[in-house]
Amino acid sequence: MKKIYFQEVGLRDGIQVEASLVPLEIKIKWATELIGSGIDQIQLGAFVRADKVPQMADTEELFRHFGRGGKPGAAELSALVLNEKGLERGMKCGVEVFCMGSSASETHSRENTGMGSDEAALRIAAMAKEALKAGKKVRASVQSAFGCGHEGPVPAEKVLTIVKKYLEAGVRNVGLSDTAGHANPHQVGQLFQAVAELDPAAELSCHFHNAYALGLTNCCFALAAGVTYFETSFGGLGGCPFIKLPSGNVCTEDLVHTFQRMGIRKDVKLETIIAVARDAAAFFKRELPGTIMKTGSIVDFKGEE
Repeated sequence: MKKIYFQEVGLRDGIQVEASLVPLEIKIKWATELIGSGIDQIQLGAFVRADKVPQMADTEELFRHFGRGGKPGAAELSALVLNEKGLERGMKCGVEVFCMGSSASETHSRENTGMGSDEAALRIAAMAKEALKAGKKVRASVQSAFGCGHEGPVPAEKVLTIVKKYLEAGVRNVGLSDTAGHANPHQVGQLFQAVAELDPAAELSCHFHNAYALGLTNCCFALAAGVTYFETSFGGLGGCPFIKLPSGNVCTEDLVHTFQRMGIRKDVKLETIIAVARDAAAFFKRELPGTIMKTGSIVDFKGEE
């Protein structure tokens, strides 16, 4: 089996819809602990307008902090960018991986970017070329790839057309995002297989939301379809603010636990991620969706794996 990569998006997608602003020092604490857990990539934030998404106002400061002091581990530091201005800001403060994408849903695209789906895809492809030319890594995703909360089903042909634009721009890491949580396991397998047929050498990434309790199952079907990059959020925090029914992401510690039970990535320190999730629950003063943060690992009950 190819190596599996865990990509933590809790500090961006996870907290972006939260009303309680997370102070910079707490973000640094959570990021430091997550880096130390052995997670492969940490998405520190997004370069977006602070008046639109206040939680992301200190993204530059986060990158500069880890740029000055060095990272306490090997994790790559990524950020979401939606436009050329965001890309420019990220270039100036040490972003290692640029995450970008456009939506296969016309309604979601206009809500999220103010542009139609086709225009947004072309713009992202051009941005990807610029970032790659600068020597940066790029992951380009198709949002609402499995369905839209406003429009319902999204044609697979629309998704594949956008993927082709990314591949033509030179992007090798392409992802499908289940922004509204509509994906079902068979659909996941079929669509990722279709993407792989476009370019067998492409690295496949997935991002599932758990609106209808299928997130973990969809991850397992994505794994079987050849996906090697998995975006998740500690505690199951998160949700896109520009969709009809925002729902939490697949929970990082739940997926790590699931994969470790399958013999995959036992090097990742599960207890460290659980501790961050519990800390987040205490900060937000509510129970979070994650399961393993409440039950603990099955290893805790058996004494061995």
